[in-house]
Amino acid sequence: MPPQLPHPEPGVPDTRGPMWYIWWLVRCQPWRVLRGSLIGTAWMLGLSVRPYLVARAIDDGLRVSDYRALLWWVAAILVAGVGLAYLGIMRHRTMTFVREDASARSAAVLLRQLSRIGAVLPRKLAAGEVATVGGADVTHTSAVLTMTGPGVGAVLAYAFVAVVLWSVSPLLALFVLLGVPATVVVVGPLLRRLERVESVYRHQQGVLTARAGDIVAGLRVLAGVGGRGLFARRYAARSQSLLTEGYRVGAVNSWIEALTIVIPGFFLAAVVWLAARMAAAGDITIGQMVAVYGYVAVLIVPVWFLLEGGYQVIRGRVAARRIVALLNLTPDDAAPPSGVGRAGVQPAPDCPAELHDPVTGLTVPAGRLLAVAADDPAEAIGLADRLGRFVASDVTWGGVPLAGVALDEVRARILVADHDSYLFGGTLREILRTRAGVGDADIRAALGTASAEDVVDALSDGLATPIGTRARSLSGGQRQRIRLARALLAEPDVLILIDPTSAVDAHTEARIAQRLRAARAGRTTIVLATSPLLLGCADTVAHLREGRIVGTGTHFELLEQDPSYRALVSRRSDSGDNQESVGMDGVLR
Repeated sequence: MPPQLPHPEPGVPDTRGPMWYIWWLVRCQPWRVLRGSLIGTAWMLGLSVRPYLVARAIDDGLRVSDYRALLWWVAAILVAGVGLAYLGIMRHRTMTFVREDASARSAAVLLRQLSRIGAVLPRKLAAGEVATVGGADVTHTSAVLTMTGPGVGAVLAYAFVAVVLWSVSPLLALFVLLGVPATVVVVGPLLRRLERVESVYRHQQGVLTARAGDIVAGLRVLAGVGGRGLFARRYAARSQSLLTEGYRVGAVNSWIEALTIVIPGFFLAAVVWLAARMAAAGDITIGQMVAVYGYVAVLIVPVWFLLEGGYQVIRGRVAARRIVALLNLTPDDAAPPSGVGRAGVQPAPDCPAELHDPVTGLTVPAGRLLAVAADDPAEAIGLADRLGRFVASDVTWGGVPLAGVALDEVRARILVADHDSYLFGGTLREILRTRAGVGDADIRAALGTASAEDVVDALSDGLATPIGTRARSLSGGQRQRIRLARALLAEPDVLILIDPTSAVDAHTEARIAQRLRAARAGRTTIVLATSPLLLGCADTVAHLREGRIVGTGTHFELLEQDPSYRALVSRRSDSGDNQESVGMDGVLR
């Protein structure tokens, strides 16, 4: 039975600001938050009950030597202690549920957002930023919700103690009522400073995480070119800078932590001194003096919760601001063409149809193998993004604006396969089974087309062999062929391959080129590459130069007619293309 998600449908978050987002998390579980607030309030008020019971035991039992009354009050104190212990357990349990629910909901909306924005994410945020948001920031934001219980209880307990003290002595009540706001005034500037340094620290932490990820991903390449020591020193320098910023955060945090202990302690001492003088003067009884001490000692708990809550709110607001920033990212193709509403989504062509890119002037005939040789690799990537609808464009598909077609249908029928696309962990069979109904025979056929049979043969358990995340146990050429096989198994109407054989040798590349042509016969395939072997197997080759298609024809026709194309292909061949060399992963093949 598949595992059940905590929130299959987490809802629509309020992304108007960090506090709006936190309030949305509260509104998603109102009854649980209300229960936590009620239990937290009962627990806080219960703390105030025991000083009253102790005062009654002293005045009604000890002072008049009434041991029967004393035993009753002692029993009441014991019962109150048991009740407070139970309420404390339930408060903590409920607030843990509140926090974990908020964490799961934030993780769900972030995961949904990451899958929705797709290709936009790498251009807007580094991987380290995303990792930090999905980890520490979710935790800090959820921690704010734990204050909805004890926080509300702290405010009510503070008011309750003030009322009780007023019945004992208005002077003591005024002293307490004015003392707590004074504490907040002292700590307030430190909280604002904490927000500033915490924001800087969180940003630098994300940058450093991204740097670490880049180094780990390219470690084999760095080892191959002798750059491991250089990047290690750069990482150490960046880490030292983060450490310095962490000391700044720690310095402010230490002052806040110290003040949350010292200020209530001084406050308690001042109230006890005042109450002792009043008891000596006969203004209040000994029992009332003990009760005042108990009330103020109990008051330290809600004061501490309020100060701790302020600290958590500051950290949570910084974290929620980063979550909201990620949630507010939108795909480049999110908006339909001007004048096309939700109801105006146009159907995609029923049969294979040509694609046309007005920016470059490229027309992709239906059912053919087209190769695009670009002088600038960035222009080739931009063309793939437009044809795959990863950016806003005026590309048409069978005369229909591609941006007007339902995105789900575009993703199902047009696939852009990057040579360095992500490989998730799992068995090789699970990695390659991209759709329902794919059997081992289909997988082996795709592996044959990608000339990757040797990859399976070299694995101990064949298709059942577990492969780690990013398939780092495989060489660069092996990973590239596995990616190609995965793309072929998707069987899209239009397959766009970006430099699919850049990490393999000439013999393997020749086999892939011939087999790819046969496997994709009758379906549209676009290969963005400058390899002569791939270009020679294409039905048509388009030369992309300075953002425009400057020539089309077969590979051999362009070699004869287009000097710049001939220079491009010759430069690729002269640079060592299709020869054994150090590949993209730093391994000699």
